[in-house]
Amino acid sequence: MTSGPVYLDAASSEPLHPAAREVLLAALDQGYADPRRLHRAGRSARLLLDNARAVVAEALDVRPDEVTFTSSGTQAVHLGLLGLHQGARDGTITHTAVEHSAVLHAAAFAGGGRELPVDRLGRVEVAAPPAGTSVLAVQAANHEVGTTQPVTELAAVAGGVPLFVDACASAGRLPLPEGWSVAAASAHKWGGPAGVGLLLVRKGARWRPPFPADERIDERAPGFENVPSALAAAAALQAVVNERDEVGARQRALVDEVRRAVATIPNVDVVGDPVDRLPHLVTFSCLYIDGEALVTELDRLGYAVASGSACTASTLTPSHVLAAMGALTHGNVRLSLPREATHEQVAAFLAVLPDTVTRLRGEVGH
Repeated sequence: MTSGPVYLDAASSEPLHPAAREVLLAALDQGYADPRRLHRAGRSARLLLDNARAVVAEALDVRPDEVTFTSSGTQAVHLGLLGLHQGARDGTITHTAVEHSAVLHAAAFAGGGRELPVDRLGRVEVAAPPAGTSVLAVQAANHEVGTTQPVTELAAVAGGVPLFVDACASAGRLPLPEGWSVAAASAHKWGGPAGVGLLLVRKGARWRPPFPADERIDERAPGFENVPSALAAAAALQAVVNERDEVGARQRALVDEVRRAVATIPNVDVVGDPVDRLPHLVTFSCLYIDGEALVTELDRLGYAVASGSACTASTLTPSHVLAAMGALTHGNVRLSLPREATHEQVAAFLAVLPDTVTRLRGEVGH
């Protein structure tokens, strides 16, 4: 067992970045007022909000007026995708088979979507979208297996169909791809505070509000702006982008080590593209084991990981991402490294994994 819990689930939520913590504490005393008000406290809050928008814009290479803060990445996905669909006025949302459930739920809300298949690595084919497509939804990188998608290439053959890009898993870790009309991101994925999302709407995009409007500073998103958290999210994003090359290279090397070691365990399938992927994430599936049991046992041993499998007694539903790839859906583990993960932590995890898999298989007669 480890001397203390080792957190290896950064793809769900990255620990708060030191830059975000420092800014958040300072902004709590300055950003409490309504940024629409003309009094001194309101003007101070507006200045902080505008500063946060400018920092995000510089980090992501977009315009400040293309940045909207939302209450979550999920809200940004719903607003972004449905707003493009609303702007198209007719047609059907087309999305890849491995999109996040937020995209699938939005497509269902809009009357249902068309699904594009992916290959065994989880990547969609570069081809023009089907006739009658209102919006093409394609993620920048997959949240379960890390595979990046050919967003720029798809935009080149889209024939005027706007692209919605879910960048929640990749923003900050990888540059935004070219060619999108609207994109979404989530601050807690890069070390910002939870409860902050980003809606990015390109100038000139055919986006229309899909829900009732609100009289806020930015009319694209409803609700009172969380100014301190927005500023902290911007600070974390700026820091993550500045350290991206160094942290990404270190994480990629550690993940390569995990992929090599896990592949030596019998009846284990390492999934996703080994090269064109998120630098910090790796997923593998173990035959003859329930994913929840494996995650629970690893947690008991001091390692916090996730499972893409939802094969529980209550749902009996496997991961739609793994199923679309034709991958093993049982005994699934997603390991995602936080920025401060060390070689020693990864080595210790790899030391306990084989025996854990063997022991759990033995308990079910394999």
